[in-house]
Amino acid sequence: MAESTHHHVVLFPYMSKGHTIPLLQFGRLLLSHNEPTTSFTVTVFTTPKNQPFVSEFLSDTPEIKVISLPFPENISGIPPRVESTDKLPSMSLFVPFTRATKLLQPFFEETLKNDLPQVSFMVSDGFLWWTSESAAKFKIPRLVFYGFNSYASAVMNSSLQNKIFTEPETKSDTEPVTVPDFPWIQVKKCDFYHLPTDPGPALELLIDQVIATTTSYGSLVNSFYELESGFVDYNNNRSDRPKSWCVGPLCFKDPPTSGRAKPAWIQWLDRKQEEGRPVLYVAFGTQAELSAKQLMELALGLEDSKVNFLWVTRKAVEEILGEGFKDRIKESGMIVRDWVDQWEILSHESVKGFLSHCGWNSAQESICVGVPLLAWPMMAEQPFNARMVVEEIKVGVGLETEDGNVQGFVTRHELSGKVKELIEGETGKMARKNVKEYSKMAKAALVQGTGSSWKNLDLLIRTLCKSRELAKEC
Repeated sequence: MAESTHHHVVLFPYMSKGHTIPLLQFGRLLLSHNEPTTSFTVTVFTTPKNQPFVSEFLSDTPEIKVISLPFPENISGIPPRVESTDKLPSMSLFVPFTRATKLLQPFFEETLKNDLPQVSFMVSDGFLWWTSESAAKFKIPRLVFYGFNSYASAVMNSSLQNKIFTEPETKSDTEPVTVPDFPWIQVKKCDFYHLPTDPGPALELLIDQVIATTTSYGSLVNSFYELESGFVDYNNNRSDRPKSWCVGPLCFKDPPTSGRAKPAWIQWLDRKQEEGRPVLYVAFGTQAELSAKQLMELALGLEDSKVNFLWVTRKAVEEILGEGFKDRIKESGMIVRDWVDQWEILSHESVKGFLSHCGWNSAQESICVGVPLLAWPMMAEQPFNARMVVEEIKVGVGLETEDGNVQGFVTRHELSGKVKELIEGETGKMARKNVKEYSKMAKAALVQGTGSSWKNLDLLIRTLCKSRELAKEC
């Protein structure tokens, strides 16, 4: 009989819900790999003000231990008691906030040394570059996690390595340029606006993160091979980067327990289903920053489309839009400012489209439940996610700004027309057909024993076992 092997895994997500949730899901996935001869325990590191969210998210998984490290105080420019990016007054504070996380390093290393059993491997966010130093100090293999898909990283890396925007022929930020390694793909210089190019703190932080990534054991990708196989292979054929492992999608959830009180928005969706009215779900994550003028144009575009919509937002948009708008859409629209279970909303039978910023978590959730997207990228790698959704796998419709710039203005006419195209048009019909097929592939990727992501994780675990000689048999 094979000897039983136990593994202890440390997870350290970045202090942003979009980065934290998939890693917590990965912790659950590890526990599902417990077998008679192999078992796991998982420890998640976070900070005091993030712990309630983490603990609540893992309330159904008490086997996962959560440890809080004291977040540094009196950081220049950062308001007191802010420990996550969604609480920052502006994303312009991302760099000093992220730099401040390095002050957690002594507490992290003290805990690794004195309070935990031997760690088999560590998964930490790519923004927490300093964890690679801690991993090296304790000889722990480190896997890096950014939350990007393989398409975005492959297209960005090919574009930057080939310096496609340094040619004199590139006249503007919005001129399409062909990506050399993927000649069917065209990108714009403005797609890369989030990447710092001038010397300064932002570029220095990026360089530190890249160096820490290249010295890591490998990277985890929240995706599945069948969705973007060519881009996965491209990334893994590069000699300057560690191997990437697709272990997703890290978003599937069990349906809510029956008998619980339904939130008002689910009751509203139930009514729309009974009425036979398709609903557009509208949400832009926790970090998107829309001006009052753009919010008004969005509201008017939704109204003009005559499509029923459920709009989830953190902003008090009613104050911007006025009572007149609320009265006009009282039958066709609902605005929600509470925290919602996005997976539950997207899974509802009445929801037939998702107007999204195309953050990868949101885009992938929509793909997994089989809901086509109306893509409106706003920041970070979202322009590439949107391009993938619309042009590569064709599960959505893209919105265009007035000037072609990612951060440009979207008119009510553009919004209303594209909403109707997604819900009622031929392009939307084809997107709906395609997304249903990818939804089936997503489910199949995680099937125990046969799924591509399941087998990837199994191979990763065995490879790590062998490299550390943690057991005689892995």
